[in-house]
Amino acid sequence: MGKKVDNIDLNILTLLLNNARVNSSEIADKVSLSPSAAIERIKKLENNGIITGYTAIVDPAKLGKDVMALMSVAIEHPKYNDVFIKSVALNNHITECFYLAGEFDYQLKIITDNTATLERLLNTIKSIPGVSKTKTNIVLSVTKNDHNIAIDLKEEG
Repeated sequence: MGKKVDNIDLNILTLLLNNARVNSSEIADKVSLSPSAAIERIKKLENNGIITGYTAIVDPAKLGKDVMALMSVAIEHPKYNDVFIKSVALNNHITECFYLAGEFDYQLKIITDNTATLERLLNTIKSIPGVSKTKTNIVLSVTKNDHNIAIDLKEEG
């Protein structure tokens, strides 16, 4: 992990992953610290880059975003990666972008209004210099959407 964390830090992270709005008094109580010590630990986790931010998780369908798709993108040469990454960063319908090893270079998670907006986005992506191939899969339903990571407590000793 680079920075030293102990089981108290890991417990704090677990509490925040389960509910980022949990207050410092409740965290302090659950990890047996004073509220000021718990706040100091959280600040240290933030300053060390272990906690990178806080966010609300929304239901896209309730906001009229009815189509989710996973798009694989092949780039003909790495010299085009920067322009591709900049284009992706500017598009609000692309919520995640992964650089891959394998047949495709990138995997995009797209959340958009409908198939018409997906079609326009697909054409936009195909127009980015260096894009040589795409493959798009429409997500029919999501069976797991866990935003947390597994945190294992360390052996004390």
